[in-house]
Amino acid sequence: MTHAAHNPCIVIPVFNHPDGIVWVCERLAAFELPVILVDDGSDPHCQQVLATLASEHEWISLRRFNDNRGKGAAVCAALLWAQQLGFSHALQVDADGQHDLEDVPRFLAASRAQPQAVVTGDRVAEGISATRHYGRKLTDWLVWLETLSLCISDSMCGYRIYPLQRTVALLQTRRIGQRMDFDTDILVRLYWRGLQVVQVKTRVIYRDGIPSHFRMLWDNLYMIRMHLRLLFGMLPRAPLLLLRKFTH
Repeated sequence: MTHAAHNPCIVIPVFNHPDGIVWVCERLAAFELPVILVDDGSDPHCQQVLATLASEHEWISLRRFNDNRGKGAAVCAALLWAQQLGFSHALQVDADGQHDLEDVPRFLAASRAQPQAVVTGDRVAEGISATRHYGRKLTDWLVWLETLSLCISDSMCGYRIYPLQRTVALLQTRRIGQRMDFDTDILVRLYWRGLQVVQVKTRVIYRDGIPSHFRMLWDNLYMIRMHLRLLFGMLPRAPLLLLRKFTH
């Protein structure tokens, strides 16, 4: 893929972050990239905020689910739509404003340099709770086992760039986790398909007053189910994964 064919957009799943999404879009405007918002069944106030953003800015497109389907479902829809619109890559960011958007040029530069790779954030978290910290560590250890590699050190970061051709090909043949299990699930499966994972150190700030939509019981159950599937899926792939490990 040539530099000229690197045609990225930004995709953002949104569920009841009316203040955060305005702040995020204001800062993304400087990068002059098209933005695709997917409203994942937000309440009427957030719906109106999103509709206003889309009507006032021609570079913002909006798709809406009538009910909450989950972060993964919203991102999958955005990626499919992005490819249909002719984009080659999609930069996923969160709607709550916790990602350091000053790093967008670094993500784009890494993607242009290696356009067939997934470029994903490796978070330097500030203010993270002990529960989140150890939950992340457990997931990291499991991902190392599922990939038989140490090349992914933060599989849960939702700040990343997908090469759309290979990513959409995966989405069309495999159902990926539709909720908070999405980020890890798709990254491991793209790695299994031979995509290189390039990590970019980036700052994420966990601030008071930003609601979390992580459902402690159900999303943890989804994560457990996902890891069981990935661990069993790794077993027949183990010879190729080990060969890849020792030949690269």
